[in-house]
Amino acid sequence: MSGFAWSDRPSQTAFPVARPGYPFIFASAFVTAILALLGLTAWALLGLSISVFIVYFFRDPDRVIPNSTGTVVSPADGKIISIESTKESPYYDGQCTKISIFMSVFNVHVNRIPYEGTVRSINYFPGKFVAANRDKASSDNERNAIFIETEQGSKITAVQIAGLVARRIICRLQDGDVVRRGQRMGMICFGSRVDLYVPIETALAIKVGERVSAGTSVIGTLP
Repeated sequence: MSGFAWSDRPSQTAFPVARPGYPFIFASAFVTAILALLGLTAWALLGLSISVFIVYFFRDPDRVIPNSTGTVVSPADGKIISIESTKESPYYDGQCTKISIFMSVFNVHVNRIPYEGTVRSINYFPGKFVAANRDKASSDNERNAIFIETEQGSKITAVQIAGLVARRIICRLQDGDVVRRGQRMGMICFGSRVDLYVPIETALAIKVGERVSAGTSVIGTLP
């Protein structure tokens, strides 16, 4: 099968905003309104700018997902900062390929399922908040690992990793959930990283330095 499909129902608004952003947006807008009522024009303009940026940060655009057989899509928007093979990892049993995607504060931060299957487990690890583009972020930072098994028995793991500014990892999934490729699975607030672990036999379609979009960019093809 080839072509494209919607993994989630399209939004009914022109500029979809992720639900976790509502408290930040309302709080910023409230403070801005108070500043404006007090006649503090400069501060009110600063508050307005911050409010606009927060709305921009929490944008959640609909994505059309490629549904070619075996296609693994990116779980995050951002830049590929590392591709490496590994034999030992707490996130994968056996040899695999690890792809690291760094999200700046200007990227969409809603994460998506890389491949359809069943969520076998979700493991949360408390940790530090060092810069997400550093190698040690994978092992030292606060993170949330989603272990997925495909219908063909392949294993794929997506790890949401907090960054220097990020202080909240959101995951909508539960153990046993049957998920679709490109489906929204959560987000990380304010700068972060996602590591993707795929079978070593996966034919990769990306390279270091390339920018990808969650759900639409093809990471590779499973054997």
